[in-house]
Amino acid sequence: MSGPDRLAEPRRVRRGAALTLVFASVLATGAATGSWTKDTAHGRSEAPPARSVASAEDSGQDRGPRGEDRDPSDAAADAAADAVADGKSGKDATEAAEEAVSRSGDRWASVYSQGEYRAFEQSLDGAYTGVGLWAKRAADGRIEVSRVQRGGPAERAGIRAGDRLTAVDGKKVAGRPVTDVVSLLRGDHENTPVTLGLRRASRAWTETLRRARLSTDSVTVSRLPGGAVMIKVGAFTKGSGEAVRKAVRKAPAGAGILLDLRGNSGGLVTEATRASSAVLDGGLVATYDVRGRQRALHARRGGDTDRPVVALVDGGTMSAAELLTGALQDRGRAVVVGSRTFGKGSVQMPSRLPDGSVAELTVGHYRTPSGRAVDGRGITPDLEVEDGAQERAETVLTGLGPPS
Repeated sequence: MSGPDRLAEPRRVRRGAALTLVFASVLATGAATGSWTKDTAHGRSEAPPARSVASAEDSGQDRGPRGEDRDPSDAAADAAADAVADGKSGKDATEAAEEAVSRSGDRWASVYSQGEYRAFEQSLDGAYTGVGLWAKRAADGRIEVSRVQRGGPAERAGIRAGDRLTAVDGKKVAGRPVTDVVSLLRGDHENTPVTLGLRRASRAWTETLRRARLSTDSVTVSRLPGGAVMIKVGAFTKGSGEAVRKAVRKAPAGAGILLDLRGNSGGLVTEATRASSAVLDGGLVATYDVRGRQRALHARRGGDTDRPVVALVDGGTMSAAELLTGALQDRGRAVVVGSRTFGKGSVQMPSRLPDGSVAELTVGHYRTPSGRAVDGRGITPDLEVEDGAQERAETVLTGLGPPS
């Protein structure tokens, strides 16, 4: 499917011009950290991953502000716009829009401030400005560091996973939604200072860091003891699809591929489709509908169809990662090992509200090549394994053997 690799400018409410589809990623409580949503799920990354996007032309004309046959997402967007325009500004306007959208009954709908959405757009490039740490909220409301990015300011300062984050620039963070903490950590400019309050066991200290432009490192490649190649995709950010293709091309002859999609919270659907081209020789990857009109995503021709492939998934595998998993499973190109995936298969469209904030609203759903719906169901692995999933996946990959 053609279309930009970046998220295009959201449409203005009450205009029927171009349409950007968003296969939004959310994070289930208890899944891996790294997703960015407006709810208060426990795990969040300082660097929000990109939403899965595909660009297409709007399939219909704007039916006007109040037509009975108008799409529900348009009505919800109008309600949000009216709430924003009703004499409110700033945080009050965003909260009013959130309330209006929540009444639409759309479980995946979200409203983002200008700053939040700008960070979202920047994250599509696979980079962000911050200090290089991932945060999660414990059951008692404390904020903990769950992971530290290699080579980032936080690692250079000696911050470790498990450290408690008590304050950011003097603001206490305990009990706050992790999204608020993330907003405090991030910045628009490199080399700006941010002071963290930290605690490790009985030690309490403050550390002033300088924000840096950091890569999200969404694709990592490693060799397994048996000679297979493991490709870990944390999110489908810009360039990740080509990184997967390159990793497969560079793998030793006959080596199997373990595609690790655990905790992958989604990303650019164009990148997920491009990644599928690494091991598919063209063909259907998924179909999706926009207000009842069917569209299709296809892999490029020329992929390696000989190597054995095992896809490793869990409850944190969602959105575009489920799209890729479903395609490889349906087409018999990979054995899927792990636990049932999250089940996020709906399509969102962003609409720009009068104050510059953005409302994301559901307009359709996608299906695997065989026609299976993913939303609310997830994908059931060929081999369901809760404990020791990677070891089992490696065993399966070894059993598949080199191509004959």
